[in-house]
Amino acid sequence: MKGLAGGANAAKVRLYVFFYTVMLFWSKFSALCTLLCYNNPMKILGIESSCDETAAAVVADGRRLLSSVVHSQIDIHAQYGGVVPEVAARSHIEMITPVIDRALAEAACSWDEIDGIAVTYAPGLVGSLLVGTLAARTLALMHKKPLYAIHHVEAHVYANFVVEDGRPKPEPALALPAAQPSFPMLALIVSGGHSQLVLFRAHGDYTLLGQTQDDAVGEAFDKVAKIIGLPYPGGPAIAAAAMQGDPQRYALPKARMQGQYDFSFSGLKTAVLRRMQAEVGKDTSFPSHELPALVTLQQRHDMAASFQRVAVETLVDKTVLAYEHYAPRSVVIAGGVAANQELRCQLRTALPCSISYAPMAFCTDNAVMIATRATTTPKAGRTVDPYQLEVQPSLSMREAVLG
Repeated sequence: MKGLAGGANAAKVRLYVFFYTVMLFWSKFSALCTLLCYNNPMKILGIESSCDETAAAVVADGRRLLSSVVHSQIDIHAQYGGVVPEVAARSHIEMITPVIDRALAEAACSWDEIDGIAVTYAPGLVGSLLVGTLAARTLALMHKKPLYAIHHVEAHVYANFVVEDGRPKPEPALALPAAQPSFPMLALIVSGGHSQLVLFRAHGDYTLLGQTQDDAVGEAFDKVAKIIGLPYPGGPAIAAAAMQGDPQRYALPKARMQGQYDFSFSGLKTAVLRRMQAEVGKDTSFPSHELPALVTLQQRHDMAASFQRVAVETLVDKTVLAYEHYAPRSVVIAGGVAANQELRCQLRTALPCSISYAPMAFCTDNAVMIATRATTTPKAGRTVDPYQLEVQPSLSMREAVLG
């Protein structure tokens, strides 16, 4: 009996040793997997060509920047006072391959290290979108990479999610956010083509609270700049002129909208035109393109400051209203107009919370936001068939989330 008992105890000891060895091995294996995952993050090549910037970038794990290359066409379109779609598309054709090659080179990445390709498919200029998507589709097939179709306007928000600079040569220096925004998140998306207030509950789960019913705020900046004789693009030109003007010099109206969080800037733009016509002693039939020659330098500066004040107050008023109602955990501003310092200043003053700002370079169109968007969730960054992807120039955020 003692022999049987001794054998049973020995078997138990061997069993305990076996399980201990398995658990020890598993813990070491898990640690190794974690280390390997950290050292081999998901790297996405982003491609952006929705308007007049040809851009490519590589982002790791949706938070670490590895490269960002943007070829701007501003100098080309400035002579026309705005973007010419056919000219923009031709420039994209010339630059798309060199820009992508440079983004990969600056990230020190080979195609074997790229885990997927993300591209803007909506909204934007149809010719510009076609160049970017055709390049992305071709590369996805050539290199056997998954392809992600990204909505441009939604992606603007994700410039705020890049919090680490992992570029081999981090130049120029970037003031990245200290941490990624938390959900629920209120986003004010403002650019030359879009003005929207959006509540994000999670990645890909959002409600469009309000939007412009006519001109986007960036478009209004461009048109007012042209009226008072400032160059294209109007946003930075008006901001610079406003620094030398009196923001209270001209009383300009704010639109009253039926939608609680909707915007309108068409009436404000018209009010600027009528006031300038009156200032130079002309009636409402006087052509707007002849006004700049009659406007004095001080009138130009004062109107720039007055217009900027009212346009920014319109955005801030709606944002504060939404913040008070929904009590989000974080607030972000995104898009080209997010670079406006008056907007940032007024929001800081009006909201009792910190606000996430992307670096100035990531406020305007870029591919960093496109690549970052693709890494968030399978739903939001679902892959598409390269043979089937089509551009959708007019697709809104509301239609995109329903689709």
